Amino acid sequence: MDHKGTVQLQTQRLILRRFAPEDAAAMYANWASDPEVTRYLTWPPHSSAELTGKLLALWIPQYDEPDHYNWAMELRETGELIGNISVVRVIEPIAEAEMGWCMGQRWWGKGYMPEAARAVFRFLFDEVGFNRITAAHDVENPKSGRVMQKVGMRFEGIRRQGGRNNRGIIDDAVYAILRSDERGNA
Repeated sequence: MDHKGTVQLQTQRLILRRFAPEDAAAMYANWASDPEVTRYLTWPPHSSAELTGKLLALWIPQYDEPDHYNWAMELRETGELIGNISVVRVIEPIAEAEMGWCMGQRWWGKGYMPEAARAVFRFLFDEVGFNRITAAHDVENPKSGRVMQKVGMRFEGIRRQGGRNNRGIIDDAVYAILRSDERGNA
């Protein structure tokens, strides 16, 4: 693989870019403080924009690592920050990237997350050389699974009590897409 790190990507409606310290207030207001957004995530809602700023202060130096991929999702038209999409784990021996994403409620159901995921997947397959991209969701959160299906990921099965999030130990529905699947969908 040829790791390139978090490079800026653009879609029809989005700019996918690195986070910056000045993103803390928007990240906090638009999704990180919302208990509905974080319900199925592994981290609790942020209690303050200051806490969000401290998290970004930990994230931003990681951009120096070529195998770190964490994009802020910004609306091209307004510059508003609406969510993020990232590689949460890399498994080098099989060239696998495990994805995670979240977005503010105001933008749910508008196709932004599939649009962002398609761009990230193309980059990870074509530019970096990943062979397999996976994602999992709490079985009680089928909307996340619909995003995975929209981007061509295939359901691989349920890991019974295979995950943990803010609801506790949960069953995970696992999806994956291979580079050969992506090329077949192009």
